[in-house]
Amino acid sequence: MNELLSTEVYAGRTLGDFISFDYLAGILGNVLSAIVVLVIGLMVAGWVAGRISGLSHKHKRLDDTLFDFLANLARYAIIGLSFLIVLNTFGIQTTSLVAVIGAAGLAIGLALQGTLSNVAAGVMLIFFRPIKLGDFVTINGESGTVKAINLNFTELASIGNVQIIIPNSEVWGNTITNYSAYDTRQAEWTFGVGYSANLDTVERVIRDTISADPRFLADPPPTIKVTELGASSVDFMVRAWVPRTEFFAYWKDMNREVKLALDAAGVEIPFPNRTVHIVKDD
Repeated sequence: MNELLSTEVYAGRTLGDFISFDYLAGILGNVLSAIVVLVIGLMVAGWVAGRISGLSHKHKRLDDTLFDFLANLARYAIIGLSFLIVLNTFGIQTTSLVAVIGAAGLAIGLALQGTLSNVAAGVMLIFFRPIKLGDFVTINGESGTVKAINLNFTELASIGNVQIIIPNSEVWGNTITNYSAYDTRQAEWTFGVGYSANLDTVERVIRDTISADPRFLADPPPTIKVTELGASSVDFMVRAWVPRTEFFAYWKDMNREVKLALDAAGVEIPFPNRTVHIVKDD
């Protein structure tokens, strides 16, 4: 037995050294220290992430997407630091480990260039915020409300509530039309009336109709101009400002209300006519 315990196992240490009370007590102490460090690290990571994320909920001007990203970044950074402390506790050289991880990361990065381009674009979207959650946008020909901006993709919900997933590289690399960026929008219509109509009367009826609606914004003033003398109608181009959230409803409602107002005023709204001459052979 003494010969077995005296057998050298590793780095000049014998088997007896590894099973001695002092050595086992040291290992147990390191394990307990590691558990304490990990528990504290997880608690601190959750607390810090919650505080960062909570800032955007307290202040409406702060973007939820950006602060959720920063909260996750802080959480993972603290957890990673906790693991490095645990490794140091067991005597593992973390500098060598970091170098190995860096080399492996480079190899993985070369193999996943497309995925990493989406991640890089996601970071740009989150930090520069050309779009936010709840915005109605058109991206690469797809229109919908922004539901989520992740590191890899952006999720839209179409008008028909259909999920649309767009890779972030296509979002960042394409033209983005954001209909929710400003508080007001300009609605535009073209109304055609007959050539026999009194133009002053038509302008007055249109102006009174669009301005009578409570959603109408008087400043800037509306535009009502004759833009074309068509084949069968005199065309009025009409523009009016409205709150962004009321744009679609107001635009649709005014199509109906102006038609009814022009009918009530006796203004003819023409439609294309075709005269057919029938020639009979004798």
